[in-house]
Amino acid sequence: MDIMLLHSIYGLRPAVRQAADRLRAAGHEVWTPDLFDGHTFTSVEEGKEFNEAIGKDELLKRAVLAVAPYSDRGLVYAGFSLGASVAQTLALGDEKARGLLLLHGTSDIAPNASAPDLPVQLHVAEPDAFETDDWLSAWYLQMGRTGADVEVYRYPGAGHLYTDPDLPDHDAEAAEATWWVALGFLDSL
Repeated sequence: MDIMLLHSIYGLRPAVRQAADRLRAAGHEVWTPDLFDGHTFTSVEEGKEFNEAIGKDELLKRAVLAVAPYSDRGLVYAGFSLGASVAQTLALGDEKARGLLLLHGTSDIAPNASAPDLPVQLHVAEPDAFETDDWLSAWYLQMGRTGADVEVYRYPGAGHLYTDPDLPDHDAEAAEATWWVALGFLDSL
């Protein structure tokens, strides 16, 4: 499977490269574009400040340019938190998308979005200050209206970016459970 894996608000840090290596070891081809031009951050606040300076349109433009050479292959879009949000936007706009793997994040869905039978899997902490229960319920219904085939996995007590071993949010048990389910999802595509 060809996977475009997008980084979180922290930038393209070791955890993203480790995740890509894990996916490659499972037989997938993986790209990890750097949407922040080499900048990485140690706090959400620093990352947000940088992201806001870039702007949403520029970030999406960078993502589209990174994906363009590979989109004819029928990509699986994947991402961590902010990267999941961008991955979702890209997948919903790509009729050749093979799947969408969301780790720790979602995004708004345009009212006219259509993704008939697109396999979507979301892994998120419970509770999660960035992905509240009300938000996730509305997101799930909206994603269902696009025609996507959606699975949601919640991890009680885990921190927001619980798959990143270098952050205080890390939860080794939840991370391993996530990767086990996610790799099965990718193998099914």
